Amino acid sequence: MTIVHIVLFKFRCETELNIRAAFVRELKSLKNLACVKHQRLIVGGPSITDPASKSKGFHYALVSYHADRAALNRYQASSEHARVTSQYFIPYQEDLVRFDFETDPEDEDLLGFGGWAGGVDR
Repeated sequence: MTIVHIVLFKFRCETELNIRAAFVRELKSLKNLACVKHQRLIVGGPSITDPASKSKGFHYALVSYHADRAALNRYQASSEHARVTSQYFIPYQEDLVRFDFETDPEDEDLLGFGGWAGGVDR
């Protein structure tokens, strides 16, 4: 089983592009945390959804994978996660949506994790 962690980020409109770019860069660095399965963490944006109204104004998305709930909890509680969010997002935040779910064992192959045998969260 894998936990899929999805977050949508919406900045206040006055937030400068250089701050947004720094946020994306720093957010991508979280893939190096041991609690991110196989360093699978991607950040995308700005949204190219057409029509734009379908994205509800959210600018960026993060998708990361974790071995289990404990790994996701370690990710959320890490000092690196706290630094990135508190410095680069929370002061500029308009909105955020978080959605986490457990995959079915038969879907592991779809995620590229099928047959992986290792003792580390990566």
